[in-house]
Amino acid sequence: MNNVLSSLMVSPDLLPSGSLLGSLIHLSNEVGSMEKFPLVHTRNVSSMIRRIKLLSSLFEEIQETGTPLPPSSILCLTELFSVIRRVKILIQECKDGSSLWSLIQLEFIANQFYVLVKEMGRALDILPLSLLNVTSDIREQVELLHKQAKRVELLIDPREIQRREHLIQVMANNSFQNNKNKGFIDFDKVEEILSSIGLRTPSDYDGEISKLEAEAQNQAGTGGLIVVSNINNLISLVSYSKSMIFRDGECDRKNEDCKPLSAFLHNKVHDSSSSSQSMTPNVPDEFRCPISLDLMRDPVIVSSGHTYDRTSIAQWINSGHHSCPKSGQRLIHTALIPNYALKSLVHQWCYDNNVPVNEPTTEGNNISKKNLNEEAIDHISANKAAADAVKMTAEFLVGKLATGSADIQRQAAYELRLLAKTGMDNRRVIAEVGAIPFLVTLLGSQDSRIQEHAVTALFNLSIFDNNKLLIMAAGAVGNIVEVLESGKTMEARENAAASIYSLSMVDECKVQIGGRAKVIPALVGLLKEGTPIGKRDAASALFNLAVYNPNKGNIVEAGAVPVLVELLMDDKAGVTDDALAVLALLLGCSQGLEEIRNSRALVPLLIDLLRFGSVKGKENSITLLLGLCKEEGEVVARRLLANPRSIPSLQSLAVDGSLRARRKADALLRFLNRCCSQPHHSV
Repeated sequence: MNNVLSSLMVSPDLLPSGSLLGSLIHLSNEVGSMEKFPLVHTRNVSSMIRRIKLLSSLFEEIQETGTPLPPSSILCLTELFSVIRRVKILIQECKDGSSLWSLIQLEFIANQFYVLVKEMGRALDILPLSLLNVTSDIREQVELLHKQAKRVELLIDPREIQRREHLIQVMANNSFQNNKNKGFIDFDKVEEILSSIGLRTPSDYDGEISKLEAEAQNQAGTGGLIVVSNINNLISLVSYSKSMIFRDGECDRKNEDCKPLSAFLHNKVHDSSSSSQSMTPNVPDEFRCPISLDLMRDPVIVSSGHTYDRTSIAQWINSGHHSCPKSGQRLIHTALIPNYALKSLVHQWCYDNNVPVNEPTTEGNNISKKNLNEEAIDHISANKAAADAVKMTAEFLVGKLATGSADIQRQAAYELRLLAKTGMDNRRVIAEVGAIPFLVTLLGSQDSRIQEHAVTALFNLSIFDNNKLLIMAAGAVGNIVEVLESGKTMEARENAAASIYSLSMVDECKVQIGGRAKVIPALVGLLKEGTPIGKRDAASALFNLAVYNPNKGNIVEAGAVPVLVELLMDDKAGVTDDALAVLALLLGCSQGLEEIRNSRALVPLLIDLLRFGSVKGKENSITLLLGLCKEEGEVVARRLLANPRSIPSLQSLAVDGSLRARRKADALLRFLNRCCSQPHHSV
């Protein structure tokens, strides 16, 4: 720790300020010169570019002065470089990605801009403007930018919200209702929405379809079935809208002769004689199955994200193939997810062209499938349809967990892991269909991947509070502890620690989990051996368990204190705050106090953390020092007074620290003052 701290105090001449400033100026100019803003999130993009142009002026002026920079400004500039680099990547993704998918993810992307502005404000917190040789104009602009960044709120353009609502409404209407005259797509409204996000020509539509297909490929295997299904539904809508809005390449929407094909066919069906009904129209390519090239009457999505007719792809899979016919990608599971949006578009096309649907079904399933078709709506636009799709998928996967081979169980556990990662409703539905007992059983699997997927799925499920009690009731703790202690992969052990942390948020669970003989030693073992993420999970779990007083003695007996103190000296581990929080709790038991008192390295570390720690780190550091002073009295006081950095750090915290830190700093300063006033004190 001392080496790290001293590295911040080196001569300004040795700091790489020149190259850092040059990189900042170059990067800021790249962002500032970006043209053709994306047509979604335009306000966020323009506001962010304006901020970075202002910072660019600051960087250029600092470089022109050529004066050495104080260490705190180097830290600030480094943080700003990281923020601006991520801004550039985010804006580029908005420009190059699908506009339609950006519109659907409005809040998610807007929140990314919001987080970056907040990080910019935090970086400017440590910029010593008074020590920099810049003009008053630049100083005032940066101060104003700093204030605005601290007060900034999430920015979502109301017009974009309205466009998305219109799109969702259109998608919601894209289903067969009981009344055939209702539920058809209003292509004028679709064209208006798509035009507002830059889709005006057939080539624009083709480009958007390509971007959506690329997004579906990126999400396949990582985003889960529902996300891929949503993207495929958008692809279906854009493809069909293109064929309906543009009859041919030279079609001009302003001419009366170039009406949407939907209107043309609708009039033809109703106004022509029976001979028009005998004509067989050309099936759009978007509606043809890639295997049979026939009309897809029951389109389904496979794990690669591609859509096929159910009969054709089922025959393909049943004949022993395990890859996607179109992409050649190996299918990680054989679930066939209905593409409800495309199915509705096919039905609408059949109705407009007087083509019978003739959906092949067995007699026994006829009524249920008919009801499903009548009620099905797009995943994006209706929570009920999304929940039904999740439930159907989860039931299928749980069945595979129960009866499948090891390969099928591995695939099913992986899909449940992904499905449980994407929302509270998913976690609730997966638990309701009975997945938890099967996942608990798979924790004892000899297959490392099955074990890893099962424990990670349980962790994801435990984020939903009701599931915590269900997991405990299923007797999962013993199996999770076994994985934590001797899991077949480090990731499985770390996710087991994360599961213990999540479950121990419930007070009753703290008692039950802490009562297990192996759990605390296993967490301490992971503190020693794990990756930084694993160490953080283990420390967080120990903190939760230490809240229950009887667990504190067990944690100390497991040898946690020396390991936690050692982690304070390990900057690469990145668990300083977590380790301090656990130590502050352990101070409340006699065994913990004794162990902490015997650590000679702790007090100097705590003094350094008073200066350079985070807000929480400073609070816990001063809590530990105050507790040691109350118990050890003059011994710790002498060590504090002998360190020239301790009093200035305490005085600074008493003025500028958090409320808790100020209160404890005042108490510790009063204690030290009493020690100094005693006549026999040697300091």
